[in-house]
Amino acid sequence: MKGSRVRVEVVAKWFDDFQALKDVSLDIKKGEFFSILGPSGCGKTTLLRIIAGFEDPSAGLVSLDDQNVVPLPPNKRPLNTVFQNYALFPHLTVFDNVAFPLQLRRENPKVIETQVRKYLAMVHLNGHEEKKPGQLSGGMKQRVAIARALISEPKVLLLDEPLSALDAKLRQSLLMDLDFIHDAIGITFIYVTHDQSEALSVSDRVAVMNEGVVLQVGTPYQIYEQPANPFVARFIGENNLLEGVILSKNGFCYTIDTDGLGALKVTSESRLWEPGQRVLHTIRPEKISITKTKPGGLSKDYNLLPGRTFESIYSGFQSKFFVHPEANEKMQLKVFKQHESFLERGPDISWDEEVFLSWDADDGYIVEAIPQ
Repeated sequence: MKGSRVRVEVVAKWFDDFQALKDVSLDIKKGEFFSILGPSGCGKTTLLRIIAGFEDPSAGLVSLDDQNVVPLPPNKRPLNTVFQNYALFPHLTVFDNVAFPLQLRRENPKVIETQVRKYLAMVHLNGHEEKKPGQLSGGMKQRVAIARALISEPKVLLLDEPLSALDAKLRQSLLMDLDFIHDAIGITFIYVTHDQSEALSVSDRVAVMNEGVVLQVGTPYQIYEQPANPFVARFIGENNLLEGVILSKNGFCYTIDTDGLGALKVTSESRLWEPGQRVLHTIRPEKISITKTKPGGLSKDYNLLPGRTFESIYSGFQSKFFVHPEANEKMQLKVFKQHESFLERGPDISWDEEVFLSWDADDGYIVEAIPQ
């Protein structure tokens, strides 16, 4: 791996009387595609700017390969940043924008020519060398910015919401290109975003932040399937969050007296829980099966709830249903049904229909204990 290990140790940042970062610690592996994910104002960009050297921490340490870089200005750190607003020179051509870091170092013109063409090819901009930024689309401008950031061969590339100004399809295309580039050059990527789908689709690991605190660090699978707390469970994807008291356990399978729904079964191997504990547990909408007839042959570890749809939303590849369970008509559960085949007459379940919801205990997850 060509990248650097990045360590953030107990970093705090104050702006007057506002604390933007609260003792943040991260250990980012060499060559990792690491994302920092969170809502606007959570401190993720402040953290990135501290790593880049554009902001000084109020307390704490930032190191690259065990070297403290806090005293170093941005131009002395072996990293580069790609910004949301491109930061291109409007009077320079694409070629000269990309070549600029090497021209500053007074590299040999032949080396510059070779390297510029190499990185323009990597971002699919061959043939656009003589255009000015004003002649480019937003996606092309961002590709130029990425090529310029990479041409000086940094050990770490910082990306601050680089795709947020682009439309959805272009974001997805450029995101896949970033993943390919990362795999091709092998340096460390630190990617800041508020978009969970971006973070989950390309990252080796993700840190979820809120209000200046890192709430969970893990693989995309861990973040999605095993949220560490209610905020992560709500912020990552959609979820049904349910409270209840553990009645009994059989190995790793727990029976929970769920408020308003009765006994539901949940499998949890991440930690041990005890009967009598009040807990928050979840079930993702896409893991719930919804049918108009009562399903047969369910195992003893399946949950089954009759109910009635009170809202249905068709979105092409799936339908989203909101269901009032029969046991508690004041409650609502979200259910997603994937459309796996052609629907000649539209979805077979619609508004105000009696339905049955079922899911395996393995598909639920106990998030945390609730103080009583």
